[in-house]
Amino acid sequence: MSNPDKLLFPDAGITKFDYVKKLHDLAPFILTYTKERNITTIHYPDGVNGKSYYQKNIPDHAPDYISHRMIDGIDHIIIDTVESLLWMGNMAALEFHIPFNPIGSPDNPDALVFDLDPAEGQPFSQVVEAALIIRQNLESIGVKSYSKTSGATGLQISIPLGRKLSYNHARELNLFFARYFTNKYPKIFTIERKVIDRGKLLYFDYLQMWKGKTIICPYSPRATKTANISTPVLWEELEKGLKPEDFTLHDIMPRLKQMGDLYKPVIGSGLDDGIKNLVQSLKKPNA
Repeated sequence: MSNPDKLLFPDAGITKFDYVKKLHDLAPFILTYTKERNITTIHYPDGVNGKSYYQKNIPDHAPDYISHRMIDGIDHIIIDTVESLLWMGNMAALEFHIPFNPIGSPDNPDALVFDLDPAEGQPFSQVVEAALIIRQNLESIGVKSYSKTSGATGLQISIPLGRKLSYNHARELNLFFARYFTNKYPKIFTIERKVIDRGKLLYFDYLQMWKGKTIICPYSPRATKTANISTPVLWEELEKGLKPEDFTLHDIMPRLKQMGDLYKPVIGSGLDDGIKNLVQSLKKPNA
């Protein structure tokens, strides 16, 4: 390991050696979502207060044990072993972003994902309130959803698709829901892409879920001062109130040992019955 004593998260007191040890603990959870996907990493060689760079291509100096695969002209790194994850940690990769589909299903995302992005200065409590509104509406039509913190300022809500719908169909559904929630709750949600025109409304990002785009990996660290983790949470926890800083590299492992992987149903439970019924109803002539 190079520069093991370098502080990657100075405010949290986490050195590179500490960070790599914590990645080792997180490996069973992170690898569940990275092992079959081309990945984008964000590196902070001088820690979170320094400059950063994105990486997709495998570098020339990568060791032989790092998996990689050519996709659309890019020789992507595949993090599929503990060793490759730890190598990334030594390279000061502090964030791991994954596509919405595994390599073997290039046209079919795992889930519908609603990315809730707060306006500047908007408190996280309002993001939670909006997420609970979405969940209540989804439950009313029999749709089961799962939530996780982005680790930064937002929340993400996912509905399992079981890779049964194409990106085109999934985008149509995301647009349907985006219009539904912005029309029903115009004082809470917006789909306005220009930040300057959003005001204090919560951005319902339905465009992010698309082929070639990425989202923060479940259990990935984030380059924040408090070393937050993108953490799946129970709806009951959101009802009680929480904030992204409640889940950090310092304290995530006891939670995971107790609760396990709350997000696994998103990639393992097949097409949600409520979504299946909704698709069928929307196909009717008068829908």
